[in-house]
Amino acid sequence: MKSAQGMSRRTLFKLAGGGIVIFIGLEPSTVRTQDAGRLYPEDFNAYLVIRKNGRVTVFSGKIEMGQGVLTSQAQMVAEELDVELAAIDMVLGDTDQCPWDMGTFGSLTTRMFGPALRAAAAKARAALTRLAANKFGVPEESLVTKNGVISVRGEPGRHIGYGELSKGARIAQVVDEEAALRAASDFRVIGSSPLRLDALEKVTGAAKYAADIRRQGLLYARILRPPMHGATLLKLDTLNAEKVSGTMLVKQGGLIAVLNADPEAATAALAQVKADWSLPEQKVDPGNIFEHISKQATKQKIVTSKGNIADARAGVATLFEMTYQKGYVAHAPIEPHAAVAEVRDGKATIWASTQTPFPARDQIAEMLGMEPKNVRVITPFLGGGFGGKSANGQAAEAAQLARITGKPVQVAWSRAEEFFYDRFDPAAVVKIVSGTNRDGKIALWDYLVYAAGERGATPVYDIANVSVRSNGGTSYGSDSAGASVHPFSVGPWRAPGANMNVFATESQIDIMASAAGMDPLAFRLKNLTDPRMIRVLNAAALAFGWKDAATPSRRGFGLACSVDAGTYVATMAEVSINPATGQVKVLRVVCAQDMGIVVNPEGAKMQMEGGITMGLGYTLTEELQFHGGEILDRNFDTYAIPRFSGAPPIRAVLVKNDALAPQGGGEPAITTTGAVIANAVFDAIGVRMAQLPITPKRILQALAAKNAKA
Repeated sequence: MKSAQGMSRRTLFKLAGGGIVIFIGLEPSTVRTQDAGRLYPEDFNAYLVIRKNGRVTVFSGKIEMGQGVLTSQAQMVAEELDVELAAIDMVLGDTDQCPWDMGTFGSLTTRMFGPALRAAAAKARAALTRLAANKFGVPEESLVTKNGVISVRGEPGRHIGYGELSKGARIAQVVDEEAALRAASDFRVIGSSPLRLDALEKVTGAAKYAADIRRQGLLYARILRPPMHGATLLKLDTLNAEKVSGTMLVKQGGLIAVLNADPEAATAALAQVKADWSLPEQKVDPGNIFEHISKQATKQKIVTSKGNIADARAGVATLFEMTYQKGYVAHAPIEPHAAVAEVRDGKATIWASTQTPFPARDQIAEMLGMEPKNVRVITPFLGGGFGGKSANGQAAEAAQLARITGKPVQVAWSRAEEFFYDRFDPAAVVKIVSGTNRDGKIALWDYLVYAAGERGATPVYDIANVSVRSNGGTSYGSDSAGASVHPFSVGPWRAPGANMNVFATESQIDIMASAAGMDPLAFRLKNLTDPRMIRVLNAAALAFGWKDAATPSRRGFGLACSVDAGTYVATMAEVSINPATGQVKVLRVVCAQDMGIVVNPEGAKMQMEGGITMGLGYTLTEELQFHGGEILDRNFDTYAIPRFSGAPPIRAVLVKNDALAPQGGGEPAITTTGAVIANAVFDAIGVRMAQLPITPKRILQALAAKNAKA
């Protein structure tokens, strides 16, 4: 058997050592939704190895960046294979050992790779049962499995461990038929919340991240950076830098770096580099960026269209027109990008903080002129990613410098570099025209989003006349969406685009509810027929203690709901506002989520809590300051992310739905945060905030404008 990426069965056996190797072959169509141009290896999309000692090694192309998939994937295998969780060893994001994967993002690990992984484990258990049946000379139906041991039913003395079945042999069982997965009612491990497998390493400080990797002869690189995006180097003086003891200078193409075995010496050498730059004209800033985006993002895609918008617009009882805006937001992970690279004997090994190890491997192989099979990317733990560790610039720099110097090289971005080279969540604009009939039913929804894409743009409500259009796609820059309209790089940020789209959609729903004199929850329920959303909204209302009242009620209550990554979510919040300062204080948040089968309930709740807390950043404080290609925010002294001291009590409610396969959990809760706080602000003080973040200055301006009209 030969995989699409050149990994032969012989190679796989060598990696596995002795043991039973289970390959799971699925039809290509089952993985095409992940990437139509690149599939998992041709003959399998997940595999595991059962060692002679009975331990199970699981290989996954996904990576662990705090979201808990190291543990949840092991739980899925433990459940279907019928072994103790403690008997499982996980190998994640190693391109020499794991099946090809496009990357860890989009809440795809559990809902996309999970079924394949469960199938692998279920078929492994079936293969082991067949082997035991042959050994004991009994029908397979007379055997039972428990905790890695197979025994003859009614004869407990006749049993054998999984490891014993593989002792001294390499047995390959190719499985192509459908796997018999366990029913939710039979789960022992799925649905529980064991201690995370990475907990001890992380609380003791033993966990290794990319910047912790050390190799013999390691050099620390410091790279010359331009003062702004689009700047051109005119003159360079490195004479003083080269005088710093032990410093090696690299000038190749656009890469200018100083390297030293002492990181402080490398930093000192870089400070001695003198450079003159030609700076581009600064055409955009936070004051005109929204007008710029609306004019430049012209390539349009029709996302949804039904009914007759023109007739509906003429016939509605009340018409509502609004424009919503959101600025650029940084990923700002705790761990800046880092990588260590070593090139020797015709092979390259890179330890990188990356969400996309296989694309990183291919990118580096092309850059170095090497075959992908000669490049290995190993992914240690990541200290947060949120979509921002997918471009792999630091890994490419480390690999290039390692090849040039012939030494292992570390490239670890400073916080300033992290901000400068971030691929920000794009600034975006949404324009909505909606309308209601006299009975409070939504009859018109005309929606146009600029630069945020279509994720979360289609309303869940039952509306007869709908037009949803996306201009510029996600605006990252592509053949399908057109050139980027931004002065610097932008890219996916946790639930990319959905935060903006849900903010606009759920704000508009609240506007219509208020105009109709209806309670926001009652208005939504009146315009919904989707039973999952109705159930989730009612669950949130019950947990929150929601009482009907038209807005603004002065209670400071807000509501928002969405569908993201296959998960239904409804969030309610209570806020208070200081009218003298405009400061918003979030008093409490309740979030209900239907995500199908929940693999790890505590892990799911942690993701909900983390998403809401992170969402308070883009909602209340986070907005990049820039002048053209010049990034003005370079650290947390000017760029404010949520702090523990400001985090409100959060109650996460999991709505049981074991009839549905596990859905996404890492992103849905963040999508409603902007809207729920904006709606709560309106309920508290009667002003509608149509631009994120909702800063004290903007609230005071809105209050002043309201008072001026009074």
